[in-house]
Amino acid sequence: CIDEFDKMNDSTRSVMHEVMEQQTLSIAKAGIICQLNARTSILAAANPVESQWNHKKTTIENIQLPHTLLSRFDLIFLMLDPQDEAYDRRLAHHLVSLYYRSEEEMEEEYLDMAVLRDYIAYARTYVHPRLSEEASQSLIEAYVDMRKIGSGRGMVSAYPRQLESLIRLAEAYAKVRFSEKVENLDVEEAKRLHREALKQSATDPRTGIVDISILTTGMSATARKRKEELAQALKKLIQSKGKTLAMRYQLLFDDLRSESEIAITKDMFEEALQALADEDFLTVTGKTVRLL
Repeated sequence: CIDEFDKMNDSTRSVMHEVMEQQTLSIAKAGIICQLNARTSILAAANPVESQWNHKKTTIENIQLPHTLLSRFDLIFLMLDPQDEAYDRRLAHHLVSLYYRSEEEMEEEYLDMAVLRDYIAYARTYVHPRLSEEASQSLIEAYVDMRKIGSGRGMVSAYPRQLESLIRLAEAYAKVRFSEKVENLDVEEAKRLHREALKQSATDPRTGIVDISILTTGMSATARKRKEELAQALKKLIQSKGKTLAMRYQLLFDDLRSESEIAITKDMFEEALQALADEDFLTVTGKTVRLL
């Protein structure tokens, strides 16, 4: 369990890439180099950078953690404050119950925490479920269906990493049932959990559509398209100026803002310049833009 995940330094956070992807941990100390197994679950909690969730921004923009790390989590849920009286009352009741419970409430307790700990420990130690033929086919169909959703919109809606997540979730659900075989009901529950998590963490705030590329690339498909369109608009603007080889940065920015139908920020302008620089179309030196 990791609290304040967003406040970890980069060197410590970078170690988790190998742990979460390869399930190994490489150590080099005092001239000894070894690789240890790290097959464990990771539960992490992070806070938004503005101390309050901004519904106009994506998960990556709110938390500002590397998308290469966030995409390695099987499930990402948002715990938001709905500012609702009924919710506030339930939360307050739960917090108070940690310190005081009436005799009636103690008698109504469904499961003792010690029993739950023993239950989980037994499942982890002695239950090792394997995929059945039907569950394997269900997982394949689930992955293909996830891919089809994106192909209709010209975008990638699932990666092999999502399929691996479904397999791990299905196995975990079967393990909780003390089952030695992963069945269809385990796959269906894994699909439900995965779907609900994506609705919260991978929804594009501009379109309201679930876009897995927000977690895998750090940018939604619509944002990427807008970025490409802005770069092309800037390229046409520069070409319309004729054989001018050097232009002032601020003047070019003002011209682009005046011709654009949407509000252009300085960051958007710099991203467009960088995109054209990557194409070897121009270079930026100080406050001067020069064509190549």
